Amino acid sequence: MDVQKATAFWRGSRGQRPLAGPGRSPGLPAVNPAWVVRTARLVLTPVCWSDLADLAAIKADPLVFALMLGGVRTRARAVEELALDQQFWAARGVGIWTVREAGTFLGLAGLHLRPDGRGMALRFGLWPDARGRGLAREAGRAALGFAHDRAGIARVIAVAREDNFASRTVLGGIGMAECEGFRQRGHWMVLYESVRRRPVMRGQLPEPDQGGPAGRLSQAISPEADASSHRSVPAR
Repeated sequence: MDVQKATAFWRGSRGQRPLAGPGRSPGLPAVNPAWVVRTARLVLTPVCWSDLADLAAIKADPLVFALMLGGVRTRARAVEELALDQQFWAARGVGIWTVREAGTFLGLAGLHLRPDGRGMALRFGLWPDARGRGLAREAGRAALGFAHDRAGIARVIAVAREDNFASRTVLGGIGMAECEGFRQRGHWMVLYESVRRRPVMRGQLPEPDQGGPAGRLSQAISPEADASSHRSVPAR
């Protein structure tokens, strides 16, 4: 699927004409500046067509995507995912960002719905030479904060393989807590969650506890995105 076909796909899936924006060809979706996130060192920008070469390259690299949900992508699949990611941003006001430091593309981070119905999930993947400086933690914390504080998502999950200690350290470091585990394709996966309840107003009864993590899981936001890729050989 080339950019023109992907644009047609985007239009058809949305049922409307995307807006043009600076640096884009007419008919391609514009980036809402309110969705751009800045941290001490990083700029997170919603994925757009000018990112296609970087996204296709990192998604084709087995050191980053081999163990991510869905595995290594072809360029054609990367184009399809970019169209879907823009559709997701337009529908939900949250999604996948590119991660850059001083203008240099480092990787991606963000949120999507898992296809297994477990909920809205945080994921991140950086080039190997960008690791070891706390950048994944910085990007992950920024994405998680956006999800809770600006997109209004009460519960965010993440999934990492049990032996992926680097990713698990990042998830714990940004305040996510282990809540359960499950087996997937022969590997034991650890499910993390971050929950921010709405404040209880005077005279309002608090929401009942739904039986801890397992009970809250049944109320998850519904179906993609896997957890994270953050080690020499990344894991889901």
